[in-house]
Amino acid sequence: MAASADARPDPDQLLKQLDDTESAARRGRLRIYFGACAGVGKTYAMLSAARAQRDQGVDVIAGIVETHGRRETAELIAGLELLPPQSIAYRDRMLQEFDLPGALKRKPKIILVDELAHSNVPGARHAKRWQDVEELLDAGADVWTTLNVQHLDSLNEAVGGITGIKVWETVPDALFDAADEIILVDLSADELLRRLQEGRVYVPEQAQRAGSNFFRKGNLIALRELALRRTADHVDDDVKAYRDERAIEHVWRTRETVLACIGPGPQAAHVVRNAHRLARQLECNLHVITVTTPRIAALPPARQRLLEQAMALAEQLGARIETLAGDNPTEVITRYIRRHNISKAVVGRDEIHSRSSAWIGALLGGVWSRRRGSLAEALVRACPDVDIVRIAATAAPAPQRDLVPSEADEADAPLSRYGYAWAGIYCAIATLVSSLAFPALHQTNIVMFYLLAVVAAALRHGRGPAALAAAISVGLFDFFFVLPLWSFAVSDVQYLLTFAVLLGVGLLIGQLTAGLRAQAESSAKREADTRGLYEFARELSSALQAEQIVGSAENFLKAAFNAQIALYVQRLDDQLHRAPKPADMPDPDPALAQWTFDHGQAAGIGTSTLSNSPILYLPLRAPMRVRGVLALHVSKRALYAEPQTRRQLDAYATLIAIALERLHYVEVAQQALVGIESERMRNALLAAVSHDLRTPLTGLIGMADTLVRNSISLPEAAQETVQAMREQARRMHALVINLLDMARLQSRETALRREWQSIEELVGVSLAAMKESLAGRPVVVDRLSDLPLVECDGVLIERVLCNLLENAAKYTPPGSPIHIGAAIQGQALQVAVSDQGPGVPLSDRQRIFEKFTRGASESATPGVGLGLAICQAIMQAHRGRIWVDPDYHQGARFVFSLALGTPPALEPEPR
Repeated sequence: MAASADARPDPDQLLKQLDDTESAARRGRLRIYFGACAGVGKTYAMLSAARAQRDQGVDVIAGIVETHGRRETAELIAGLELLPPQSIAYRDRMLQEFDLPGALKRKPKIILVDELAHSNVPGARHAKRWQDVEELLDAGADVWTTLNVQHLDSLNEAVGGITGIKVWETVPDALFDAADEIILVDLSADELLRRLQEGRVYVPEQAQRAGSNFFRKGNLIALRELALRRTADHVDDDVKAYRDERAIEHVWRTRETVLACIGPGPQAAHVVRNAHRLARQLECNLHVITVTTPRIAALPPARQRLLEQAMALAEQLGARIETLAGDNPTEVITRYIRRHNISKAVVGRDEIHSRSSAWIGALLGGVWSRRRGSLAEALVRACPDVDIVRIAATAAPAPQRDLVPSEADEADAPLSRYGYAWAGIYCAIATLVSSLAFPALHQTNIVMFYLLAVVAAALRHGRGPAALAAAISVGLFDFFFVLPLWSFAVSDVQYLLTFAVLLGVGLLIGQLTAGLRAQAESSAKREADTRGLYEFARELSSALQAEQIVGSAENFLKAAFNAQIALYVQRLDDQLHRAPKPADMPDPDPALAQWTFDHGQAAGIGTSTLSNSPILYLPLRAPMRVRGVLALHVSKRALYAEPQTRRQLDAYATLIAIALERLHYVEVAQQALVGIESERMRNALLAAVSHDLRTPLTGLIGMADTLVRNSISLPEAAQETVQAMREQARRMHALVINLLDMARLQSRETALRREWQSIEELVGVSLAAMKESLAGRPVVVDRLSDLPLVECDGVLIERVLCNLLENAAKYTPPGSPIHIGAAIQGQALQVAVSDQGPGVPLSDRQRIFEKFTRGASESATPGVGLGLAICQAIMQAHRGRIWVDPDYHQGARFVFSLALGTPPALEPEPR
């Protein structure tokens, strides 16, 4: 009956499976054609499968498919129903985008949506195409799509480190993991390079650039490995889901996983290290478990401390650790192996025995031990499809007598001695009561009083005192109530059976009662810990200030651990600030708290870093970053060494960190709102002032020009005054224009007039406009006529060039040359303006593009620091960027980039 009860499925698991099945029935299925990079044939494979489905009568439409100029791909689209694209107006242009409303209205069985990581045009319903796919799936449509490995969020940074190219369009891993089917489309690196050279991946011009940048053989091999591994992970999840759904118990050796089973012995740490070494060799995950049985709970604290140290070691090594409960370790471990599909189990020489209780084996004369054997032998019988590895004993195991008792052991020793004394007292009370009832009660009834004494000793003091009470009860019963009285002699041999039964039943009742007491205490402790965490989380959810978080933490940690705390909180200035601490708590070390914050690791007592400190420092690690440090002082030092207590402390620290991060983002949002309002007010003020100054300045410039033209009749001093007045008026007019432009760009009121422009013509117009400012300076311009056209706002790009030329003229020695060059880099055109001045310090290369920022050596130079800020605003409006070249050391080189496109074909001029 027990076995059948254990085999029953978990009701919660059944309900979850029913909910998942119901949700899956309503939701469409997602199929992803996954590859290492572009050109492996994902779209081709998707279209081929779609045509096969169409031939079978399935309703298939092509929502959006990118052919990239490939003839074979375009031929496969023929015959498929195409969903008309949606036209979206964006910056005076009409762009074609996937028509999500049309697809939802059409309601096909299968819809093809190419390039899952694509970013939609502003104005579409969603910012990302994968969000369109999510809505289609929720509507019940099956979606087939394509994805490259570099577009996965978790692998994006790794791919960038391999290829040196940052990919900005990404897809959440959760969507990939939730896909119903992953179809891996794979090609070798040599085959893909051959396809690239044949022009079957990109058009010839793009293929040449790709071959020298992204499409290098080493990159392709590394990307292929990432794609294969990520696909294998998804397949592994599918296998696990299938096993859970079908309740499959026997192990499928699809992937190696190592499980270390340890107990409270001196070899526990040795087993963990060997299991970790085996997992490293197999490049697989490591699980470390221990089973808490009533017998283990009764072991001396020194033995239990060995188990705690081994579990702490496993956690440091990155293993997944769990503490399981049960009466039979073999059954508990077997269930864990089945649930997690473990392929290798590692045990030691002094592992927890598979017997339910050691004393039963002693009573049965070793029969039980011979039948069940050691844990390794029991696991071999229970899991014939699992490799059981038994670790060799250490060369010189530490004897039990050499264990030094801790403070907790010494504190618990008097309690243990008192328990044995109380066992004798209970037996004495039972004897006194039995004497009063004898001979009115028969000996068989008197035995019940002694059994009550055994039960009382087990309930109050544990297994040892209960066993002692059982032995004393037999002796007292024989001495006082079995003929001949007042003697240990026995006149009737049948009483020997009575003594044996009394001893056996007493031991059995005592052990079972003590086990139930231990389990009840353990369950009560777990329930109290869980409730404490729940109430603490509920308290923190309503906290609106850091002081409230500190107060709640002090109250709950005081109640849970009798601990005193000091909290270091990171403020918006990125510095740690300590909240007030209790007066009787030792002063925390600010340097140690800063080290904990910087490294994100615990320090102080109970750790391997400055363990002589009386305070434990825990990093408050939130999902985004470390938010502070929790300094904790507990009078009972043994708590620091208990892994279960450490895990509970880490849980409290995590809750505090999440609450602090929530408050941090509230403060950031408030500051951002204030900053936005301040910026809006400043822009409005600048626009108003600049607009009011523009008209009188225009008139002043006109009058100054008139005086200059008629300055022949004026004295020489007056002519110089008029010329200076004209120059200052022009400079003031340019400043007002910059203020107006900055205000318009910041308020996004300037609409870009994108047209196909020649960078050569833009440079020529800018040089003509800056003729006076560049007088006396040689300007060297590279050959620009061979560069392709770029789509941009010509007037604004001229302003960028003018500001960069003016900047070079203002901050370089008179007569020093200025160089203008341009080149194609990847998919962008980069334009550079170089000078031979003092350059830009490394610390100012980002700050110099901020508004009203001027260099340290500019104090005598006119200007308010808006030119470069306007350049950056214009480039951001063009989705480009501008920066200071860090590799140029002869002065300063400012570079800005514009995205390349496909310019329209130029018609030949008629003769």
